[in-house]
Amino acid sequence: MDIWRLLGPVGLTFILLAAAFLLLHFLGAGFGPQLVAGLLTILSGLVTAYQIARRVARKAIWRLRNRLVVAYVFIAVVPVVLILALVLFAGQKIIGQVAVYLVDTELSRRERRLQDEVSALVQLPPDNPEIFLRRFNMRGPRLPATELVLKGEKELRFPPDTKLEVPEAHAGSEGPFSGLIVRKEGKQEKLYVWAFAAHNGNTAVAVAPVTHGLLAELVPKLGDVNYTPVMGHIQTSNVPEPANLFDFSVSGVTPVKVPKWESSEEVNVLLLTVDTRLSAVLGIVFGQKGSNVNWGEATLALFIVVSGLFLILEAISLVAGIQLSRSITGAVHELYEGTQHVKKFDFSYRIPVKGNDQLAELATSFNSMTDNLGRLIVVAKEKERLESELTIAREVQNQLFPKDVPFTKTLELKGVCHPARMVSGDYYDFMALPHDSLAFAIGDVAGKGISAALLMATIQSTMRTQINTAAAANGSYKQPSSAFLVSNLNRQLYANTTPEKYATFYFAVYDEALHALTYTNAGHLSPLLVRDGQVTLLEPTGTVVGAFPFAVYQEKTVSLEHGDMLVAYTDGLVEPENAYGEMYGEERLTELLLKYNRADSSEIIARAMEAVVQWTGSSELQDDMTMVVARRI
Repeated sequence: MDIWRLLGPVGLTFILLAAAFLLLHFLGAGFGPQLVAGLLTILSGLVTAYQIARRVARKAIWRLRNRLVVAYVFIAVVPVVLILALVLFAGQKIIGQVAVYLVDTELSRRERRLQDEVSALVQLPPDNPEIFLRRFNMRGPRLPATELVLKGEKELRFPPDTKLEVPEAHAGSEGPFSGLIVRKEGKQEKLYVWAFAAHNGNTAVAVAPVTHGLLAELVPKLGDVNYTPVMGHIQTSNVPEPANLFDFSVSGVTPVKVPKWESSEEVNVLLLTVDTRLSAVLGIVFGQKGSNVNWGEATLALFIVVSGLFLILEAISLVAGIQLSRSITGAVHELYEGTQHVKKFDFSYRIPVKGNDQLAELATSFNSMTDNLGRLIVVAKEKERLESELTIAREVQNQLFPKDVPFTKTLELKGVCHPARMVSGDYYDFMALPHDSLAFAIGDVAGKGISAALLMATIQSTMRTQINTAAAANGSYKQPSSAFLVSNLNRQLYANTTPEKYATFYFAVYDEALHALTYTNAGHLSPLLVRDGQVTLLEPTGTVVGAFPFAVYQEKTVSLEHGDMLVAYTDGLVEPENAYGEMYGEERLTELLLKYNRADSSEIIARAMEAVVQWTGSSELQDDMTMVVARRI
């Protein structure tokens, strides 16, 4: 059962596909079905192997100790191995290319020497070429089997029986030219070093065959040098014997473009290959003439010693890391045991404290945590209870806000409050009066939270009680004075609250018959009266309520004309700041009201609050936002 769980659905699919492939193979099915079945089998096998490896690895490193060991391997061992592999690979390739450079440099030097001799030959007076030719013959060619032909007033050949001719592709050229060239002899192509020069009607060309012997002689004791595929395979290897176990063989390869004898535009791409050993190249690079010391072997031995010391230090570091991991995992295991006891509500369990390091401090902290955990659970339960009560308080406060707007024929009212916390310290209310008149109010209690919400409820209760008392008085109804009502509210708040509790308050009474709005503004933000595309501020008529017992309040009356809109709001709409510390401000609110003047009251409120949220760049409100819109219709 465990095997099937380990394989999973993909593993079972792999087994079925493998069986199907074998069945098709033994039944002699066509190539197409076998190919499809084989590819699907390989694909499902790879996925199965990956899933099994992942499950095994996940199970193997469940313990923290194994996880840390694997982490040390990935952090310390794997990078070192990769760096060493990179150094070995790069070093081998670089040394191989150094060997190629040594061969190419020496061959180029001999090419230039042959070119110099050919160029000097064509520049001699017409009567003297024989003298230079004899001198050339006496000194011997700089490259084995060199052939030379000079054409001009006189024709000279070296050796006399050479059949060499100036190539037609370069006839009439001034030159000089030198380098490697491929020359066809019969059905075979052979590689030569050649030089060409022309001067005052004299033309000379020299060629020397490039053989394995010549290439081996260019840099003695280097190894095998070959130009493939023209030169074929080397019969006898010249690669030196290894000086020690770490004297690896290296190879260098570089492409060489070689023109053809018959046409300078046709090019053969040959590969210059050099097979050698580390000690041979190092001996040539670091060797000194007249020294009996084999610097190649000495350099390689020094590299081996340094690498060995490096590996020893790495092994010591790995062992030290594993030992440190054991000390860490031991402490973590004790913590794990402690958490198992805590999960069973056993807060009396204590972790053994060993040593005086940070792990010991961690164990001490865990023991202190278990002592305090019981009390924390009690605190958490108390917090949960308070949050539940706060939720109830919010529901109660939501019931305090007006659900219905008093009916009037000529005034439309709309109000919204968005609290920054669970409960709000902002206040607004609508109250019906006799003769189709109405009153509305908006306020902002100092502070936030439960205390502000309770003071907000007190203000609402006081104002509604005064309004209901005035409406139920015997005799003819007389519209209440807004200044008188606010003064009574101020005295009651001051008498029944602490000195630091106060509120800004705006109260207005609308007379349906006269279309007049009588208001008292107790330190609240000035409401905005929008009329004919102009905005007027209704200035305060007194100070805040609840702060001073004998504060004097006045009232003002403004006539509302058809289309007028009065907007009252709290500081949560103008004081929020953006990321640069700049407040939204009254000017931006005024521009928004003028822009959406003809929109519905609900849309105006929504647009204003949305603009403030966009200004702050955060969905979390910085303060309670309350807004009341009164529109004359």
